[in-house]
Amino acid sequence: MTTISAREFNQQVSKARQAALEEPVFITERGRPRHVLLSIEAYEALLGGQTSIAELLHLDDDLDVEFPQAQGQARAAEFD
Repeated sequence: MTTISAREFNQQVSKARQAALEEPVFITERGRPRHVLLSIEAYEALLGGQTSIAELLHLDDDLDVEFPQAQGQARAAEFD
């Protein structure tokens, strides 16, 4: 596991990207982990084969969807 500060990350993006190909890179702010940089392969492994909404929307170009008509009238939001 590689850990670098946000300042180091900003100064050495290429090095962080290269390290992320081997293992997750934890980026800290004020000494606390705030972000994790992963390779796309590691990210996909984390998802465990889940299909993204973007992929679902591209599954069938001939998808025929009908949406019901809205009932009633729309009202503007009221803020107090």
